[in-house]
Amino acid sequence: MAEIETHLRRLSACRKCPAMHKPVVVGRPVPSRILLVGQAPGVKEPVLGRPFAWTAGKTLFRWIESALGWDEETTRDRIYFAAVCRCFPGKNPKGGDRVPDETEIASCSQWLQREFEILRPQLVLPVGKLAIAQFLEFDSLASVVGQKWPVNYHGYNADLIPLPHPSGASTWHRMEPGKTLLQKSLRLLAGHPAVKNR
Repeated sequence: MAEIETHLRRLSACRKCPAMHKPVVVGRPVPSRILLVGQAPGVKEPVLGRPFAWTAGKTLFRWIESALGWDEETTRDRIYFAAVCRCFPGKNPKGGDRVPDETEIASCSQWLQREFEILRPQLVLPVGKLAIAQFLEFDSLASVVGQKWPVNYHGYNADLIPLPHPSGASTWHRMEPGKTLLQKSLRLLAGHPAVKNR
């Protein structure tokens, strides 16, 4: 626990990416074998001080509760929340949030690598295309969601169960085949040993 707390203090002080908006958004110091990897905070998360704090979060926690019976507070206490980038990237002039660039993703990846070293997760839940792409090469969400994948991330082996992004702007998880594939992923999550050991 102390190691994770130290890590989160260092992460919170990160100022590597000048175009990213501060503060850094971090989750709770949970010594979990389950690691959830989001994409990047939205505009509300820095204000509210936690990942998945707004509309997408409500949907995500509803999915997890349907699979595991854990409410939001229990989920935040049992799953370690990480992300591809930990700061709000800002708005895209064309609409929506700006996608972090490759340099920002590479800079922030050191924090995720360190979390693998500390936690040695058994199960990784990447949420959305950007997060999934850090672990798997894929053509479409339909080719990866609904399945469990063995991955090796910088020397650490884990199971990967990809999830679509729960954004209200996305219709993928509300239409077929996304709806069925999401349910398959949630069933795989419910049956995973990392969950049963919590």
